[in-house]
Amino acid sequence: MTPLPASRFPLLVRHLGRQPYLPVWQAMRAFTDARDDETPDELWLLEHDPVFTLGQAGKREHVLAPGEIPVIPVDRGGQVTYHGPGQIVAYPLLDLRRLGVGVRELVRRIEQAITDTLAHWNIVAARREGAPGVYVGDAKIAALGLRVRRGCSFHGLAFNVAMDLEPFLRINPCGYAGLQVTQVIDLGGTSSLAEVGNALVHELCHQFDLAPRNAEPVLPPVNPADSADPSMDRRALA
Repeated sequence: MTPLPASRFPLLVRHLGRQPYLPVWQAMRAFTDARDDETPDELWLLEHDPVFTLGQAGKREHVLAPGEIPVIPVDRGGQVTYHGPGQIVAYPLLDLRRLGVGVRELVRRIEQAITDTLAHWNIVAARREGAPGVYVGDAKIAALGLRVRRGCSFHGLAFNVAMDLEPFLRINPCGYAGLQVTQVIDLGGTSSLAEVGNALVHELCHQFDLAPRNAEPVLPPVNPADSADPSMDRRALA
C-alpha cells in the first residue's frame, strides 16, 4: 500500500470482532451525543450477528421473508439491508465540520475508499448516481447508510467479503427488487476480513486525510442514562 501522507488529525480505529447489533448502535449514538470539538474521530470495524436493519425511509414491504433473522428499524438513511458474519461493517464516527466535509462529499469519499480497496485485488467497481453504494457490474458489493447529527456522522457501510449471501434473497436489498449482490471472495479476491479491513482503513484515511491509530478493541462505555433500547426511540424514525 502507498504510504499515507502526514495528516492533520488522528483516527482511532477499534477492531471489535463479532458483535450483536443493538449494543453497537446504542454505543455509537452515545458517542456522537457526548463528543465535543476535541474528541478524536473513530472508526469501528466489526462483524454483526445476523440482522436486517430498516432505515428511516424503509418500507416493510421490502422485507419479504425474514424468518428467524430479526428486523430492527434504525435511525440511518436508506432502506433495508442485511448484516452477518463474513461482512465488514465499518462505522466512521467523524466530525464533518472539523474535516470541512459535507454530506454528499462524505458519501462520495466513502464510496471511493471502497472502490480503491477493491482495486487491491484487481476488482473493478463503481458508484452509481442516485443509488448510494458500490457495485461490480450489476451487483452490489457494499451498502451505505449514514446519519449526521450535530455535524458528526455515525452508522456507516457494509462490505461483503466472504459470507452467506442467502439472507439477501429474503429482502429487496436497499429497496430494489431483484438487486443482485456479490462479495470479494466470489470475484477472485481474498476471504480474509483482516486483509480487507486493513486496506479499507488505509483508503478511508487517504480519503479523509486522517492518521490511523489502533485503539482498545472495546466499545466506549455508555452512560446509564442512555441505556434505553434505541429501537424504541420512534422520534429518530420520523
